[in-house]
Amino acid sequence: MLYIVPTPVGNLEDITMRALRILKEADLILAEDTRTSGQLLKHFDIHRPMLSYHKFNEHQTVARIVERLQAGENIAVVSDAGTPGISDPGFLVAREAARAGVEVSCLPGATAFVPALVASGLPCDKFCFEGFLPQKKGRQTRLAQLATEPRTIVFYESPHRVVKALTQFVETFGADRPAAACREISKVHEEIVRGSLSEILAHFTEHEPRGEFVLIVGGAP
Repeated sequence: MLYIVPTPVGNLEDITMRALRILKEADLILAEDTRTSGQLLKHFDIHRPMLSYHKFNEHQTVARIVERLQAGENIAVVSDAGTPGISDPGFLVAREAARAGVEVSCLPGATAFVPALVASGLPCDKFCFEGFLPQKKGRQTRLAQLATEPRTIVFYESPHRVVKALTQFVETFGADRPAAACREISKVHEEIVRGSLSEILAHFTEHEPRGEFVLIVGGAP
């Protein structure tokens, strides 16, 4: 069995009892960063073998992992935070395991965009998840394609690119488009700034952006 195991995006209490049990019972834990996951496992007194599995080595290691699954091992996949496969490694091993006839089970659990979307105050019955935009090539093209998207749009962004992203959003979607910027979800300094894109841009131009961001943009009228 391959288990996709969400880990807390902030507060460690967000991990589920089932996730803890799976991690304690797994023959192997695939970790995006063994140092980060090692701290989580230590906190919960879990002592299982770990293997580094990230975007730079997943293509080289996935065949060997599938072989171990086919041999009868139970393997859990975790990312540094949140649900593997959502803007994190996890998709490739899940796909290849399924193709090989291995059962894949994804546990429900923490992911950053869902609480950000629901708390934004913007419509969340229909939305599109964009994750991280391309940093260079294709970025402006993708934004232009989204200019007429009627659903609420969800982006991930790092703190040092937030002002740039919001500036481009104002240029593409319009200064008055409703939006919300959510940072440090489920952490001590969690903050949600709501308003028009121009208002949110002004806020983070004046206040240095810190922490990981989820940017929610209202759909085109």
